[in-house]
Amino acid sequence: MNKKQIQIGGQAVIEGVMMRGPKHLATAIRRKDNSIEIKKDSFESITTKIKFLGFPFIRGFTSLIEMMIIGFKTLNFSASRAELDWQEDEKETKEKSEGRKKVEEIFSYLFAFGLAFLLFAYLPYQLADLMKLGKENIYFNLFAGVIRIIFFVLYVWIISKMKDVKTIFQYHGAEHKSVYAFEKGSSLKPEDVQQFSTLHPRCGTSFIFLVLLISILIFSIIDTLVARSFGVPHFLIRLLYHIPFLPLISGISYEILKLSGKRIDHPLVKIITAPGLALQRITTLPPDDKQIEVAVIAMKCAMEMDISEYKHAKIIEEN
Repeated sequence: MNKKQIQIGGQAVIEGVMMRGPKHLATAIRRKDNSIEIKKDSFESITTKIKFLGFPFIRGFTSLIEMMIIGFKTLNFSASRAELDWQEDEKETKEKSEGRKKVEEIFSYLFAFGLAFLLFAYLPYQLADLMKLGKENIYFNLFAGVIRIIFFVLYVWIISKMKDVKTIFQYHGAEHKSVYAFEKGSSLKPEDVQQFSTLHPRCGTSFIFLVLLISILIFSIIDTLVARSFGVPHFLIRLLYHIPFLPLISGISYEILKLSGKRIDHPLVKIITAPGLALQRITTLPPDDKQIEVAVIAMKCAMEMDISEYKHAKIIEEN
């Protein structure tokens, strides 16, 4: 299996890491007793099942939605494991009903999407409108885009000060170091993996930042065409017709990020990826060897590699 042809990636979760390989997803969680619990699932991207969804500029948005769904499920799994450890600490044995858990999940999703809409959609447009920039399409979208970026960076910076989030960001760093080690053909021993950077150009943080930047250009072009045909639109109307173009913007961002992973040493690629890499200095933190071990085990499981050397790691489920 040629490592250069395999793109492995993942995300940090509560006390662990999820890794996605060509045919499997594996989530490794460090439990309170120091054991490592692994949830392993078969995985086949919908972009391989439905050919159309795998076309360039379409596969980006498809993969984004796919990974959001996987991400939510993985976070729920890690949260359930953390809850079991907390209950043990507090000597609580009463479990929440499945109905109550589902309701809490729904409300958490609604709150997350509502906050995202407020910070990255409504408020930037409202502020740009208050600045009387409605007639200047480029300046309107440039101002709104800068506000989005400021909100995003501030949000990430604020949550990075929380103790639990710091741990997640350490696992994020462990994920990146492990992926780098695999891509470079290095030993996957913690002391060797530690030599690699926590900053990776294909990170989801870089993807989001790229989406924010490209949206400024695309929305400026669209608004100019609309203004010439129908006149200057109200900021809420702008917001309504901008939203359907998000799949296109995410598709373009995905292709740029995918290309940058292959041409990382090119000067133009370095310029394009620089803002996302800079933001990763907040969203990734140096992990310890135990966190590296969790990330490596998740990666090995996702890649169908042997984990028999890890006697304290146990696969609890495989679909």
